[in-house]
Amino acid sequence: MISTTLPRAAVADYVELTKPRLSSLSVLTALISYLAARTGQLGWHFVFVAIGTGLCAGGVAALNQYMEADTDALMHRTADRPIPSGRVAPGTAFVIGWTLCLSGLALLYTFVNGASAFVALLTMVCYLALYTPAKRWSRWSTEIGAVAGALPPLIGWTAAEGHVSTLGWILFGVLLFWQIPHFMAIAWLYRRDYATVHFPMLSVRDESGRWVAAWSLVNTVALVVVSLLPAFLGFASKAYLVVACAAGAWFIWRAVAFVMPDRREVSARRLFFASLSYLPILLLALLADRWLISR
Repeated sequence: MISTTLPRAAVADYVELTKPRLSSLSVLTALISYLAARTGQLGWHFVFVAIGTGLCAGGVAALNQYMEADTDALMHRTADRPIPSGRVAPGTAFVIGWTLCLSGLALLYTFVNGASAFVALLTMVCYLALYTPAKRWSRWSTEIGAVAGALPPLIGWTAAEGHVSTLGWILFGVLLFWQIPHFMAIAWLYRRDYATVHFPMLSVRDESGRWVAAWSLVNTVALVVVSLLPAFLGFASKAYLVVACAAGAWFIWRAVAFVMPDRREVSARRLFFASLSYLPILLLALLADRWLISR
C-alpha cells in the first residue's frame, strides 16, 4: 500500500525517480550509435542529442514508476522507490515525467532533427503504452520491453544520418537480443517478487527455471551472431571481430551455465553481471574500430 504521508522530497528522490542508471544506458547507447555512424557533428549537436535523449529517458522512467506505484509497493526490490515509499507524491511524478518527456522531444526536434524526435516518441509509446501495461497480463512483456529498450541506438543513428541504415539496424538487434538474457537473469532472481504481484512472466510460470535459462541461451546465441555482422558486412575490421568473438564466447559460457540445473541462482547472478560487462565491451570495441581502424 502506498504511504499517504508525503514528506518533502530531497533532490536525490527526484533523481531516483528518473532511474539514472537505466536512463544513462539509453543515453550511452544513443551516443555510441551517433558516433558509430561517423556522420554526426560533434560539439553542440552531440550535446543536444545527449540532453534530449536523457530528458526523454528520465521522463519515461518517472511515468513508468507513476503507473506501477501500486505493484512497486508490494515488491521487496521496489518498495523503497520514491512513490511507494511516500517520498514523492504520485501527481508530482506525473508532472515531472511529462515535463521531461515533452522537453526532450522538443529539444530533439528543434536542435537535432525530426527523425530522432520521432524515434524518441516511438520509444515512449512502446515503453509506456505497450511494455508497462503488458507486464500485468502478458508472458511476452520482457520481449516487448526489449523492443523499447533497443530503440535508443536508433535515436542516435537518425540524429547523425537522418535515417536508419544497415549498421544502425544491427545495433538495434544487438540491444534487442542482449536485453533478454539480461532481464531473464533479473526475472529469475526476483521471481518471488513478481509472483507476489501476479505478473505472468516466464520466470513465474516456469518454476524449474529450465525454460527461462533456455530462452536466455537462445537469445544470447542470436546476440553473438548479430554482433559479428559488422565485420562480415564490411563495417568493422578483423580486430573488432576478434573482440566480438571472445566477448561472445564468454557470454555464451555464462548463459550455458544458467541452463545447468545446479546452482541456478548463482548462475543467474553471474549471467546478470556478465551482461553488464559484455555490452560496453562490444559497443566500445565497435566504436574504437570505426574511428581508429576502419576509417
